[in-house]
Amino acid sequence: MPKMKTMKGASKRFRMTALRKIKRKRSFANHILTKKSRNRKRGLGAPGFVSDADYDRIRRLLPYA
Repeated sequence: MPKMKTMKGASKRFRMTALRKIKRKRSFANHILTKKSRNRKRGLGAPGFVSDADYDRIRRLLPYA
């Protein structure tokens, strides 16, 4: 049986944790930072997790994670 292919774009954006959650980066943290509050920018630096609704879809893109 042939190997399953990992979607390389997804492998660069998502990481699997030891508890089988999928970690991701937050959006809106790259530019136009002057109007965002200090607390908001600090929160954007923290990792987010993929929601339960999207978990199965993302998991399918990362077969060996």
